[in-house]
Amino acid sequence: MHAPALLPPRTPSQRPEKKGWDPGRSGREAGPYRTRAPRSGWWSEGGDGAGLAETPKGAPGSPHQISAQECLRASGKMAARGLGRSLGRLLGSLSWRSGQPVRPLRGVSAPAAAAAQPGSYQAQIAQAAREPAAFWGQLARDMLVWDTPYHTVWDCDFSSGKIGWFLGGQLNVSVNCLDQHVRKSPESVALIWERDEPGTEVRITYRELLETTCRLANTLKRHGIRRGDRVAIYMPVSPLAVAAMLACARVGAVHTVVFAGFSAESLAGRINDAKCKVVITFNQGLRGGRVVELKKIVDEAVKHCPTIQHVLVAHRTDNKVHMGRLDIPLEQEMAKEDTVCAPETMSSEDMLFLLYTSGSTGTPKGLVHTQAGYLLYAAVTHRLVFDYRPGDVFGCVADIGWITGHSYVVYGPLCNGATTVLFESTPVYPDAGRYWETVQRLKINQFYGAPTAVRLLLKYGDSWVKKYDRSSLRTLGSVGEPINYEAWEWLHKVVGDCRCTLVDTWWQTETGGICIAPRPSEEGAEILPGMAMRPFYGIVPILMDEKGNVVEGGDVSGALCLSQAWPGMARTIYGDHQRFMEAYFKPYPGYYFTGDGAYRTEGGYYQITGRMDDVINISGHRLGTAEIEDSMASHPAVAETAVIGYPHDIKGEGCEASSKNSVWKSHAEAPEEDNYRKSSGSGRYHHLGGPPCHHGNPEGLPEVQRQTNCCSVMGFG
Repeated sequence: MHAPALLPPRTPSQRPEKKGWDPGRSGREAGPYRTRAPRSGWWSEGGDGAGLAETPKGAPGSPHQISAQECLRASGKMAARGLGRSLGRLLGSLSWRSGQPVRPLRGVSAPAAAAAQPGSYQAQIAQAAREPAAFWGQLARDMLVWDTPYHTVWDCDFSSGKIGWFLGGQLNVSVNCLDQHVRKSPESVALIWERDEPGTEVRITYRELLETTCRLANTLKRHGIRRGDRVAIYMPVSPLAVAAMLACARVGAVHTVVFAGFSAESLAGRINDAKCKVVITFNQGLRGGRVVELKKIVDEAVKHCPTIQHVLVAHRTDNKVHMGRLDIPLEQEMAKEDTVCAPETMSSEDMLFLLYTSGSTGTPKGLVHTQAGYLLYAAVTHRLVFDYRPGDVFGCVADIGWITGHSYVVYGPLCNGATTVLFESTPVYPDAGRYWETVQRLKINQFYGAPTAVRLLLKYGDSWVKKYDRSSLRTLGSVGEPINYEAWEWLHKVVGDCRCTLVDTWWQTETGGICIAPRPSEEGAEILPGMAMRPFYGIVPILMDEKGNVVEGGDVSGALCLSQAWPGMARTIYGDHQRFMEAYFKPYPGYYFTGDGAYRTEGGYYQITGRMDDVINISGHRLGTAEIEDSMASHPAVAETAVIGYPHDIKGEGCEASSKNSVWKSHAEAPEEDNYRKSSGSGRYHHLGGPPCHHGNPEGLPEVQRQTNCCSVMGFG
């Protein structure tokens, strides 16, 4: 079975109302995109929505009044049926031809499948564990477009941290995400940009996205970017940010996306670690009705970044910003470039991107993800976990600055030829119905977000949900942290009307894609609230006790390890493979240590119980206590710091921090102590004594404040 058979062209109803490249436009509507008019009135700040009729709201849906038990029974019987059929279509024809000898699984036996029917979930799980070369090799041949076929499916050794997939193979990721779909259906919609103001969405076809990507790729090449160079992307969720990622992939450059809410200090640290040559950013960002001064943050950062040669500045608003000697107006430069850019042929294990995440030390670590294995794993998990079908509108509300945005906003959906939603705003702007109004207007079929946002919206009541028609929804998903029972039940009963499959997914920046989730599964299999449950194909979990022994059986807990490599996993920490080994492979030799604890039920299902190291999981964002303490201690007024986590009813975990001052140099008189302490859940540091010179947000604490307040409270994972 081949991928084209699974991805027929979109219907005419999915085609955009307007399209084309218009580099001459500026300001809020700047860039290579046409837009839909606002749902009521015109833009006060400009725009070209003239002639597009207002889109009427659909009729609100009528919620089912069913008990929780009936809901669970319904969820076990409905959407899973279609998923079982699609699973068979995708995997049932595999021939299981192995390209290399099978490595034994240490400390674990493959899932018992003696009585399983051929082609069933249990049989396929067993095959993926016993014969990974055959399983992943066939999928790679069917789903990816190769320039040169690979000769070896995998060559991995956890004892040395060596991880290699599809060796000898060559391809280009942007070709797999764009060109192959443009050849088949150029006017199908690739992106729906749900901008900050509701009702002003922008639809981008695969042809338009390819042309934009090529223009940007040629711009990068003109300004000295070559294969292997690193490019920092400091942009909010937008089509141009997606094009920037794909443009890097097209020319063989390595992108590192930095969440467009991090401080100048945090941005500079990542740029310097990666030795980036170029930064791509916007003049300003818009989020929740507020303007974010992105260019000013970049200006401050690059003062401390000697490797930066150019700053490419696009425009999200009409407001002018200072342009210095390094700065280049991106739209003007792109307008000069051709819409065709020959893709660079990349080896399967060449670096695709760097993504920085917190650890148990004070220094963020740049996880390296490579080309073919990551792309395949993102695409397969996107298709099977969410029951994606051709023609669906996939709505993941994560920011592209996180791994969720990489895998399930950009690479996974686009490789599958899907229509993927880019969500620029917040869950409560302009009101608590924003998500569900968006679902109704865009007719979203899969909705994937963070438990933090669910817990936040739950407090606003059911009326904001029931106000809108959510009948298009088929799958709901949670990501970033374990979802609590109350939030799970509300999402299932109120948002999903007890008819949608709900998948609580467990994975990490390091894993590249979903590793444990309720789906795929046997047709009609049960889903238990608040539990990730079933390992994905090729994922072989192990529980270890404190002495490093494998914990067998059910109703047991332990450290969650994985005993076998999978294509999507990170290959190393950039510039520090020893740290990679010590963090993931030394704690339990021969296994990948996730850093999480887990409970395994009698039925063999997995429930994640939380971090086992000094990392706090705030709204799905991992913050190392040492990293926060280091950030606080960098301020000249701080001598000692202490940071701990505590339970939080919205964020899952909160961060409690305190510090003791050093000698104040800017005041003639100062108290012996000056403390900053974060109020519970606020994300801000409050001045509790001494000279009020920092106004509630000390200069030395920008990243801590931003991570715990700006992004985490909104739950974008």
